Amino acid sequence: MGVGKLLHTRYRVNDLDKTISFYKDVLGLEEVKRHTSSRGSQLVFLKAPGSEELIEICCFPKSGPVQVQPDLTHLAFEVEDMDQFVRDLEKKGVRLSEPPSTSTSGSKIAFLDAP
Repeated sequence: MGVGKLLHTRYRVNDLDKTISFYKDVLGLEEVKRHTSSRGSQLVFLKAPGSEELIEICCFPKSGPVQVQPDLTHLAFEVEDMDQFVRDLEKKGVRLSEPPSTSTSGSKIAFLDAP
């Protein structure tokens, strides 16, 4: 027997409030749950519109700052209109780390760095 559907993915961050604000206010994700674990981790679960999978944002100050290796992980979101989405990001002061381009599969893609 194999596994079922993906339920959530966890990302550990240094600044929970800044990260949650970015995902909610800039990208439009919805906060569905927030709590503190028995070990003291602050956890926030976010959901993208039209998606079942959750993103778990975790902040665990006791273990020290998170050192993230560049290009180690990323999230991919579908948008209705890439050009309009990029314009909206720019209005919010978000800079792209890679401008829109066409992938080998023919999809239009762009990259930005979350806090």
